[in-house]
Amino acid sequence: MDAKTTTAALNELLETLKDGQKGYAEAMTDVEDADLKDTFKKYAAQRSSYITELEDQMFKLDLKPDESSSVTGTVHRAFINLKGLVTSKDRHSILAECERGEDYAKKAYETAQKIQDLPGELKTIIDKQAAGIKQGHDEIKALRDSSK
Repeated sequence: MDAKTTTAALNELLETLKDGQKGYAEAMTDVEDADLKDTFKKYAAQRSSYITELEDQMFKLDLKPDESSSVTGTVHRAFINLKGLVTSKDRHSILAECERGEDYAKKAYETAQKIQDLPGELKTIIDKQAAGIKQGHDEIKALRDSSK
C-alpha cells in the first residue's frame, strides 16, 4: 500500500461524500415532494455513515484525513448547483443535478477500487460503499427518468 496514494484517494472519497451529504441535506429541507424528501434524507444519512467508516479506517491505518475544504484544488463540487434548482421546484432538474453528483461519486469510488494493495478491511469497506453509491445512482437516475 502506497500511503500517499491511498491517503489522496480516501480524501477524495471523503470530499465527495461530504459534498453529497451536504447537497442531499439541503435538498431534503427545500423540496416539497414527500418521496424526494425521504430519498434525500436516506442518502444524506448514507453519506454521513460512509464518512465515519472511512475516517475510522484512516485513523486505524495512521493515515490523515485532509481537514481543508479541497483535497486537490480541482475537486468537482457535485452538488454546487443544486440549491438554485431546488428553489425552482423543478423535480426533473433537481434529480438531474443529483444524478450528476452521483456520477461523480461513482467515478471516485471506481478510482479508489483500483488502488493496489489496499488492506483487506479497507478494500471491503470501499467495495461495500461503492455498491451503495451505485445503487443510489441507479435510484436517482430512475426517479429522474420517470419525472420527464
